[in-house]
Amino acid sequence: MPPLTNQPSERGVPEADAGFSATSAESALSEALNVLRKRKWVLIAAAALGILFGLYQAATQPIVYTASGRIQVARPNSQASLGAATGSVMGSLQSEDLETEVLIISSESLMLSVAQEMNLANNPDFMGPGPYRNINDPVIRAAVISRLSNAFQVASIPRTQMIRIGVTASKPQLAADLVNHLINAYQQRSFESRFASTQRVSQWLQGQLDDLKQQVEASQEQLMDLQKRIGVLGLGADASKPVTTQVTAAVEALSAAAIQAKVQRILAESRYRVLASADPTLMEDSMQGQGGGQSALSSLRADAAATKAQIAQSAVTLGPKNPQILALQAHLREVDREIKTEETRLVTEAQQALVAAKANEAQTESALEDQKNQSYRLRDDLVEYTLRQRDYETNRALYEALLAKLRSASVQAGLDALEIDVVDPAFKPVGPTITPRSSIMSRDLIMSLILGVMLAFALESLDTGIRSVAEVEHITQLPSLSIIPRVRRLPSDGSGSMTVAQTNIGVLATSKSQFSEAFRSLRTALLLATTGHPPKFILISSSTPSEGKTTVSTNLAAILAQRETRVLLIDADLRRPNVHHRFGLNGRIGLSTILSGGATLEEAVKNVPEVPNLDVLCSGPVPPFPTEMLSSESMNQLLQQCAELYTHIVIDSPPILSVTDAVILARHADAIVLVVRHGKSSRNVVRRARDLLVRSGAPLTGVVLNSVDINAPEYHGYYGYSGYSYSNIDSESWESNGRETERNNKGDEA
Repeated sequence: MPPLTNQPSERGVPEADAGFSATSAESALSEALNVLRKRKWVLIAAAALGILFGLYQAATQPIVYTASGRIQVARPNSQASLGAATGSVMGSLQSEDLETEVLIISSESLMLSVAQEMNLANNPDFMGPGPYRNINDPVIRAAVISRLSNAFQVASIPRTQMIRIGVTASKPQLAADLVNHLINAYQQRSFESRFASTQRVSQWLQGQLDDLKQQVEASQEQLMDLQKRIGVLGLGADASKPVTTQVTAAVEALSAAAIQAKVQRILAESRYRVLASADPTLMEDSMQGQGGGQSALSSLRADAAATKAQIAQSAVTLGPKNPQILALQAHLREVDREIKTEETRLVTEAQQALVAAKANEAQTESALEDQKNQSYRLRDDLVEYTLRQRDYETNRALYEALLAKLRSASVQAGLDALEIDVVDPAFKPVGPTITPRSSIMSRDLIMSLILGVMLAFALESLDTGIRSVAEVEHITQLPSLSIIPRVRRLPSDGSGSMTVAQTNIGVLATSKSQFSEAFRSLRTALLLATTGHPPKFILISSSTPSEGKTTVSTNLAAILAQRETRVLLIDADLRRPNVHHRFGLNGRIGLSTILSGGATLEEAVKNVPEVPNLDVLCSGPVPPFPTEMLSSESMNQLLQQCAELYTHIVIDSPPILSVTDAVILARHADAIVLVVRHGKSSRNVVRRARDLLVRSGAPLTGVVLNSVDINAPEYHGYYGYSGYSYSNIDSESWESNGRETERNNKGDEA
């Protein structure tokens, strides 16, 4: 069987988070209740002021009369029909529309209309008696409208199309007249606003119509000019087709003629090249191709060939000088000459034909290009014609639509007016409207309590003093060693039965009190603070003066000496010594005397008779350079000598932030206790003192919260056991006259 392991369940984390959230909520609620308990006098004062103010308001409230009326606001008929066509409810207004009408009724323009109609500026029941007031005066007008607006209450009735209009006035008839006049003014404004809106629309439409008419006329003139230029007759989409067809046919004819001219030029050029080559065979073939049969050149060449043949035959029989041969040779020369002449003529004719063909081709191409350019221009003109025709038709259609809208605007204005039905006109109220005194007082009491709570939390947030253990632990990041309660100083009875030490040292006067138990708790915490051995050098200091460090050091030394141990209390505050006053000792010889070499430790130490195991080393005369004296080698040797003689050495040092003496002495300490006075020590000051000690490497053990009111709500339960612990125990030697005495641990520094 495998060993069981402690694995967290899947539900453990959510349950822990839920528990933490619940704990945080309870802690926050508890802190809020503690703040309210601590600032209870603020709440009591706020409640008293609220009640008094409520009584004053109830006694001085004016006698007023309230009148009201109800109207129904419905959608106009034309809009209702349109709404039915689109699927909405016929004749109903949306909630936003109804709220808009409520704001219109409450507008300053309607209030001014009512004020002018009823002459409220000079109505003594409304504005009070006085000289004549002109409503056109801006100051008087603003005052009348403001008072009238505050008097009216206009609101829509939920889930209906009705609006309730109420008013409060000093006279019953005035209240009814104000409501009825406001309803009439609202109805009149509804019709006037619709009529004015229609007039504005008509004027705008008329201006738009004039502009559109000019645009239509300009478009028509431009269209007609373009028709004249391109030769289009009539209007419409098919008016330009004849012109397009004519231009297209001309382009096609010129294209065919250009092709034919190019072919002829090619043939003429080829014939010329053949004739110019002087090849008899090619020339003969060319002539046959051109003439279609036997040409003159061919005949001449045949004749020349035949003549040459005869000469050749005759030369064999007749000889070269034969007249017949000479005649044949002369004939041959004539034929050759004619052949040359014919060839020249043919070449010249071919050249002329080529020139004519080229000229024909060039003219045909030029005419074709001109026709193409003309067709391109015609195409652009036709596109412009189409755009202008479309612009003309659009402007004409818009002009006709706006003209129809203008003609129907006056009729539509009457249909668009809201239907306002007076359901309940205002009547003269029977009696005045008075708010009950209980309602006024309850309202003022609640408001004053809310303000009191806000003021209490504001005062708490502005209070920078440390007032709880959790707060001081959070600021210093140190444990709280003990909580020293605040007690009253026990006055001397005058009989001399109590010594000075018993009067000033609380743990000597009453060992069974909560004050003594707090120092026993501090003693236990310090003895267990260091591992292996209890601390020998215990340094007691505070951030600033008057926090109770001397009280803590003297009482702690007395508590430590009650055990079977030798304890030495050193007053290291060489600037403001106070320990010798607490024990009633002579402070002429002390620490400064030893360090300056004027006395030895045995000569300067004084024993406290009330605590046999406690010795006190007073500060001695105030030296001129206390810091240098405390940091000297003599101080180190003195502390080493004290460590050999005593079990615990408690050092009362100056405040940390005032001088550097405490930081110097902290090097020798095994445990350092930082005293914080409840409600006095500032958070920033305590944090600064703690940082100085930490940066110096001092063994800072913990914090003591001093002068705590244990009756405060946040400290209930800290000392609830005190009445149980010592209820039936006989008095010890540490009590004075069998009475528990509360001691005052207020700071001893000025």
